[in-house]
Amino acid sequence: MDGTIRADIKPGMLVNIILKKDQRTGVLTEGIVKDILTSAPKHHRGIKVRLEDGQIGRVQEIIDESTS
Repeated sequence: MDGTIRADIKPGMLVNIILKKDQRTGVLTEGIVKDILTSAPKHHRGIKVRLEDGQIGRVQEIIDESTS
């Protein structure tokens, strides 16, 4: 599942995000969602989130749909 719909993303989910510095290369970073930063219900480039380790980026894919 892609990460363009806010309702699909919940804290505790395992996701792949793209960091601002990696937008040109497309390198993905895996992590667990701590906070959802995008307030809009949809975003065409991905919902912006903060991972538990503090990194911020846009969700490219949801790996684990179950929340912890």
